[in-house]
Amino acid sequence: MADKQPHLNGAYYGPAIPPPAQPRYRHHHGRTCCCCLFGILWKILVTLIVLVGLAILIFWLVVQPRSFKFHVTEADLTQFDYNADNSTLQYSMVLNFTARNPNKKLNIYYDKVEALAFYEDARFSNYDVITHMNSFRQYTKSSSPMSAVFSGEKVVILDNGQVSELNQDKSDGAYDFYVRLNFRIRYRLGDLISGDFKPKVKCHIKLPLANNGSETLFQTTKCDVDY
Repeated sequence: MADKQPHLNGAYYGPAIPPPAQPRYRHHHGRTCCCCLFGILWKILVTLIVLVGLAILIFWLVVQPRSFKFHVTEADLTQFDYNADNSTLQYSMVLNFTARNPNKKLNIYYDKVEALAFYEDARFSNYDVITHMNSFRQYTKSSSPMSAVFSGEKVVILDNGQVSELNQDKSDGAYDFYVRLNFRIRYRLGDLISGDFKPKVKCHIKLPLANNGSETLFQTTKCDVDY
């Protein structure tokens, strides 16, 4: 006797479909560890940057460091003759400077100062204002005098335009000079002494030629300090 088929309600399309297999995830332990390590290092770096920035800010607010001030207080030009035939310049110029330390807590060591004199972008002389033989310490809120003597004879090549400017200055009775001073200084706070700083001071002066060796009137000129 044949088996009876079960009664089916509705449509029948075949056996039931099994549920889809769950995907298998691979654990990348090495990559995860690297990401964690990188994150930790990044946080440490950011923290160090913030702490250093705060330390610099606190130092700046407490110490309030300021650049020294520099002026040409006196100047005397007794000779400035140029021979275009052999390009020889004869000159004699003396400059007196004043350097002021405006800081309340920082002293300044002037280890070396060299002065370079230019006319029409041509350097004609240099002078060692401060050397290790006369270096000194400048205390807070104080001023110190310095001097530079430019004297001698030197071959200086001036083109036609520069010679024309020199003749015009000679006719006007005053010469335009540019003096640059190269510094090597250190700062001192208590028992702490900084490393070397090498600022440059730039002075533009207009100086008349003295007549018969008499001193000329000169107005104090402020110079620019560039770190």
